[in-house]
Amino acid sequence: MEKTKVAIVGSGNIGTDLMIKVLRLSKQLEMTAMVGIDKKSDGLARAKNMGVLTTAKGIDGLVKLKAWQDIKIIFDATSAKAHAYNWSVVKQYPDKKIIDLTPAAIGPYVIPSVNLEEHILEQNVNMVTCGGQATIPIVAAISQIAKVHYGEIVASIASKSAGPGTRANIDEFTETTSKAIEKLGRAEKGKAIIILNPAEPPLVMRDTVFTLSAPADKEAVRTSIHRMVDRVQKYVPGFQLHQEVQFDDIPESDPVFIEGLGWKSGLKTSVYLKVVGAAHYLPEYAGNLDIMTSAALACAERMVMNIISNEEE
Repeated sequence: MEKTKVAIVGSGNIGTDLMIKVLRLSKQLEMTAMVGIDKKSDGLARAKNMGVLTTAKGIDGLVKLKAWQDIKIIFDATSAKAHAYNWSVVKQYPDKKIIDLTPAAIGPYVIPSVNLEEHILEQNVNMVTCGGQATIPIVAAISQIAKVHYGEIVASIASKSAGPGTRANIDEFTETTSKAIEKLGRAEKGKAIIILNPAEPPLVMRDTVFTLSAPADKEAVRTSIHRMVDRVQKYVPGFQLHQEVQFDDIPESDPVFIEGLGWKSGLKTSVYLKVVGAAHYLPEYAGNLDIMTSAALACAERMVMNIISNEEE
């Protein structure tokens, strides 16, 4: 099968990790060009050493490359602000798709284990955030069993794994993730918190999910969560439950107050996760990179299979 040519815009930590994944793992994608804006970036240097075309002139430089006409998928690993401009360029080419790894959320939110098939034909899809990719599947799994009133996630990542792009997107991270908890996780209200952990040695990514739902069969909820973990592990092998799922009953006689929702009772579910990175670029503590790039890779490969299927028909 002929591979589909792809480009990555953004030569930072996320873009470089994704490039290495495409080169090492993908049987369907051909790493064609790496795009940056800093000629001295490590990502561009690594790309050159690996025989990948490079340009330090951003998306406009990519369009001017001869290879541009054959590239079908562009991964955007820049920033939320930069993505708006990159999309204004790419959308002029209907034969190309852009997979957005920033929190810009211009295209629909996509989490492979939750809703990829619904947006397989979109030209622009948004991969939410690293915290969203790790936790929203869990909220969605609980929603399959009971109505979720409130979903709160806390993502703790090693400070060393957060490059300039990640740090510039902190506000967008919380806003985008909170909205996606509601839209994809189907919670009435969502809240997201990110912590850049400066601990030495760096700790692997840890994520905590708290939900308050209508009363439900606890074993059914537990089973749904375990099934979802298995689904995510198919494309992120380092994704795992750190502890067994925990439950607390919140009685009507002693409800909790949730801003925007008022007093609520029901079933509190606590899920503790960790994501061990595959160490394709940064060490295994960078699970936040791994889950984003693995999700984006899974998304692109599924899009390619859909394109091939349509062509065969």
